[in-house]
This record gives sequence, C-alpha cells and structure tokens, in this order.
Amino acid sequence: MAEDGTVSSQNPALNGASGPQAGLISQYVKDLSVENPNAPDSYQWPGQLAFDVQFRAESRQLSEEVHEMICTYTIAAKAEQGTAYLVELAYGALVGIRSMDEEQVRRFLFADTPRMVFPTIRLILGNVIRDAGYPPLVLEPIDFTTLYEQQSQDPNFGAAMPPAEGNA
Repeated sequence: MAEDGTVSSQNPALNGASGPQAGLISQYVKDLSVENPNAPDSYQWPGQLAFDVQFRAESRQLSEEVHEMICTYTIAAKAEQGTAYLVELAYGALVGIRSMDEEQVRRFLFADTPRMVFPTIRLILGNVIRDAGYPPLVLEPIDFTTLYEQQSQDPNFGAAMPPAEGNA
C-alpha cells in the first residue's frame, strides 16, 4: 500500500480489467463543534485536566465504487471545577474502491482510511483546542489495523464500528 492513500495492482487481469484499486478521493470537515463553557475561569483552574477521547468510524456506500467514511472524535477535558472544553469533529473522506472483495473493502474503509486521515484530524483538533485558549492536545497514534481486527471478530460488526475508548 502506498503512503499517498492509494492501492493498486500493477498486474491487470487477463480480460484487460485492472486489479484491486482503492484510494482517497476527497477529505473534508463534516461537522465541528467546540464548547468552552467555563472560559475564562477554566484557564486558571489548578491541577491537570482529565481527558476522555472517543473515536467512532462509520461508512456508507454512495455508489458502486464510492464510499463515504466518517471518523468522529469527541474530546472532553474536565477538572474538579467542571468541564474545561468539549470538542467533537466529524471528518469525512470519500473513498474510491474498485475490484475488491467485501473483506478488502471493509479493511480499507475501517483500518486504512482512518490511518490515512488521522494526521489531518490530529492537526485540526490540536489547532481548535489551541484556539479555544488551551495548550494543543497531541493525540497519540491509534493502531487502526489492530482495532479493526478486534472489532471484526464481533458478529455484530457492520457498517459502523463501535466507539473505541481511550485517553490522550
């Protein structure tokens, strides 16, 4: 798999058709919400903030060869005094997929696509949190392949991955 977000086979099929192909067509912010309910008081709160980071991935097929993948991150920063901030980002990617079986499609959508868009998501979230008046939060990388493999063992695994919980 190439790091530029595309996968293709160099060996065309015998009938002239190309082999499996997948890649990102477009990326975009679908929804962004920032709540800073206790500013400016929260800037002076003593102690460390506690972070709750949630991740959810959902997919829907738009056409025979195009899927929309939405990666949603919710970050809550709290202290004894209350909520410092709450940020939710739904980040979309249009994904083109051709000549792949169902398992390859699911793996590309739920493991490869979140991995490819993660650097942009991390940058957006860091900037938004900084612009809200707090030190930028640097999210640790997520092993989306392992997460996908764990979630795919669940017989209820379908078009939407269950939320993954974690801390920053």
